[in-house]
Amino acid sequence: MIAETVCSAVSAAGLGIAAVTAYRKRFLAAARIAAYSLVPVGLVMTGIVGWLADTAFSPTAWAGFGLLGGAWLLFLTTRAVERRRGGTRQEREEAARATGRGAVAPAASAPSLGPATRRTGPPASRPATGSGGEDDFSDIEAILKKHGI
Repeated sequence: MIAETVCSAVSAAGLGIAAVTAYRKRFLAAARIAAYSLVPVGLVMTGIVGWLADTAFSPTAWAGFGLLGGAWLLFLTTRAVERRRGGTRQEREEAARATGRGAVAPAASAPSLGPATRRTGPPASRPATGSGGEDDFSDIEAILKKHGI
């Protein structure tokens, strides 16, 4: 009963403000204010306000909200623990090798490019140049010259 009275008072005040706004020749703003002020009365007439008021004062509803919050906290906690335990992929693979639970076919995940393209040794390093570190800065110098710096 109180919620319906408050909504009706808010709607009446909003319609009064809309009338003052229309008197000042701001018809678009007045129409928008009138639309917003009719929403509370519409909610009262559809019964949503009564349902919300019953829910707000219901201990069962609050217990349900508490259970939903607890479930949400459990989901967050389990995700945090899962992330902490996971580590990096390399650490998980090393742990699996140490316990003997490695992949069944470790080469199965490698792409089948053929034996000629597969590298078995360490990656080739860049050939050493006699210029020292000038090669590294040549790209940077070119960009700076391009911008006139």
